[in-house]
Amino acid sequence: MQTAWFASIWESNMARKDLLKSVMGDTAQSTSGSERSSYAMRGASKSMKVSIDSLAENSKRLLEGETIVEIDTDLIDASFVNDRLSGDDDAFDELKSSIAASGQDTPVLLRPHPETSGRYMIVFGHRRVRVARALGRPVRAVVKDMDDVAHVLAQGQENTARADLSFIEKALFAKNLRDLDQDKDIIQQALTIDGTLLSRMLSVASTVPEHLIEAIGPAKQIGRDRWEDFKKLMAEKTNLKVADRILATDGFDQLDSDTKFEILHSKVAEAGRVPKRRSAKAAPAKRTWTAGEGRIKGVVGRAGRAYNISLTSKDSAGFGEFLSENLDQLYADYLAQSEETSTT
Repeated sequence: MQTAWFASIWESNMARKDLLKSVMGDTAQSTSGSERSSYAMRGASKSMKVSIDSLAENSKRLLEGETIVEIDTDLIDASFVNDRLSGDDDAFDELKSSIAASGQDTPVLLRPHPETSGRYMIVFGHRRVRVARALGRPVRAVVKDMDDVAHVLAQGQENTARADLSFIEKALFAKNLRDLDQDKDIIQQALTIDGTLLSRMLSVASTVPEHLIEAIGPAKQIGRDRWEDFKKLMAEKTNLKVADRILATDGFDQLDSDTKFEILHSKVAEAGRVPKRRSAKAAPAKRTWTAGEGRIKGVVGRAGRAYNISLTSKDSAGFGEFLSENLDQLYADYLAQSEETSTT
């Protein structure tokens, strides 16, 4: 039963992808380079492209004009902060085939290992190092001395420039940096995001259990809004048990990353507990008061612990002055009436 259900989900997923290709394929192929470059971008789209292009140029400048050396991959360690999830086998296999056939065009950036003499640490280019290791050949690299802050900025901005990380990978990268006590402004610069988006990323990465994120993988097609919705589901403890049961289902680990997310999200929402929404407090009732055939009008009512009287119309100023001058007497009358009421 479960196998048939997973197969149905898989076929549906593939059908959506094929439909997208059929709609976009011919148009994308027929668009010339000059037509694409003449596209008039405005507002946020243009700003984002300028920002990404700037980051790409920064990454290139780190490598241009530097001596490229070949380094044995056995001497290379991963970055001290992880920025990737497993599940990119297709991209890895494609890169491996390309490098095997044509060689490694773009060098990776390494730094001398800050703690172990004679070894190196990857700043960016993890996948290219993996490919070189799999092919049994040295990796072409630029080696630069840099501190942890420069390392983090170069690593984050190079990935951002290539638009290579998914939302959840960026969120985990941000959380890992925060756990390493990096300042928030450094994290924002590394990911080229503002404080609001950083807070949302940290909230998702901190609320959704890490074992669930790792089981799902990079989920390249799943954006911020879907992850934030999933985060709300995962904030309910009873839903974690539902998610763990789905993880243990036969065939789940064979699905692609995006499909894993879709199944977990839909099944938890269906079988789990829907997060309670805070009910908005009803606004306190207010009433209007009119006297003197409309010469004086007011709105009176409670607002929390306060009680407001707002006067309008022709005689509001004069009557307001009268009230303020007689507050002591009015309060004394109130106390006398209250005492009389309590004794009867």
